[in-house]
Amino acid sequence: MNTRTHSIRGLGWRHRDLPSHIFVGLVVLVTFFPLYFMLITSVKSTSQMRHYFLVPVTPVYWNNYVVAFRQLMRYFLNTAIVAGVSVPGIILLSAFTAFVFARFAFPGKAVLFYAIISLLMVPSVLTLVPAFVWIKNLGLLNTYWALIFPYMAGGQVFGIYLLRGYFATIPNELFDSAKVDGANIFQVFARIALPLAKPMLSVIGIVNLLSTWNDYIWPLVTLQENSMRTLTIGLRYFQGQFQTNYGPLFAGYVLGSLPLFILFMVAMRPFMSGLTAGAVKM
Repeated sequence: MNTRTHSIRGLGWRHRDLPSHIFVGLVVLVTFFPLYFMLITSVKSTSQMRHYFLVPVTPVYWNNYVVAFRQLMRYFLNTAIVAGVSVPGIILLSAFTAFVFARFAFPGKAVLFYAIISLLMVPSVLTLVPAFVWIKNLGLLNTYWALIFPYMAGGQVFGIYLLRGYFATIPNELFDSAKVDGANIFQVFARIALPLAKPMLSVIGIVNLLSTWNDYIWPLVTLQENSMRTLTIGLRYFQGQFQTNYGPLFAGYVLGSLPLFILFMVAMRPFMSGLTAGAVKM
């Protein structure tokens, strides 16, 4: 009798959990289907893509990756240069600014901080034309700096917001002891504040790397020379007026996503630690 009762209860729980299981399954399907479609299409010919849209098919065209890499190699390099300068600059400048806001008192501190944070509510499209005019007047069109300067200026706001609260929670005794030992503000910042904030810095770095790597509109507006364009613009050249080379195009998507995927897998632990620290300390 008890066994039958337990089995009925277990069946009831399974029926009760069925909607949640279906919902989770749908979320997983919607999340991973684009990745599946990108991978199978990257090794198809255009004809295979049209006739076997959703299923893998043979023969496999690995040459699509060779074609994509040769076509996109220059754009990869441009994107890596821009991201390699922008992201460390964002991390360093936002960290030092947040450190000043957290550890020092000066007139207008609160007003200035909230004025900076309010920029998070300004849509980027509203600053597109003013930023373009500014870059043009400085003579920076068709240069890496046309991307680097705006990325560094815009990316700092989120970093300042996260790090200011984090630095404020560090005990004053650590900084006081460093000052007693003769350390100046830059040494205190580099030797104490930055090492303690590594998880938060990884969050800021990954978030800004994603936005920099995947940006399309701003490079399209400011870079007219083909040799200077970034990866997101370069992928467009697989799309013709009358025909699109889907295999090399999707192979380019895979190659473009691979560095970000590898970086996230390597930095996943500090990234998750930073998210947890930010949730607790803000």
